[in-house]
Amino acid sequence: MFVFLLVVQIIVSLSIITLVMLQQGKGANMGAGFGSGASGTVFGARGSGSFFTRATGILAAVFFINCLLIASPLVRNRGAGQDSIAEQLEQRAVQQRAEEAAAAVEAVEANQEATPEVPGDVPEIVETVLPDTATETSGAPAGGDDLPE
Repeated sequence: MFVFLLVVQIIVSLSIITLVMLQQGKGANMGAGFGSGASGTVFGARGSGSFFTRATGILAAVFFINCLLIASPLVRNRGAGQDSIAEQLEQRAVQQRAEEAAAAVEAVEANQEATPEVPGDVPEIVETVLPDTATETSGAPAGGDDLPE
């Protein structure tokens, strides 16, 4: 329906342009009124409009009604595939951010699998690898009891 109205709008627009260009201007007889002796025609009765004038008026009415129909939300079919360009760009940006976030989560998960976990019993491992050397050398427990007061 929208495409049909758009085609009608273009045809009516071109028809109005053509009719307006074919019409003779109202001021064309004014030059004859001031020197040719036909002064009665300058301010005289206009008479009924010509065919071009009536056709232009009818086409103008069709043009304005068609403009209202095209602008009406009832005529426009707002389906999922007919989003505006801004909405399409926003959807692409959201989709790209979601893909980047998924890739970042996968990278973090892959990095966690590659690094070994630190066991919770670290102090026991350190004591087994590094024996307490302070008690072996002085014979007294380390703690600063042998310092002068």
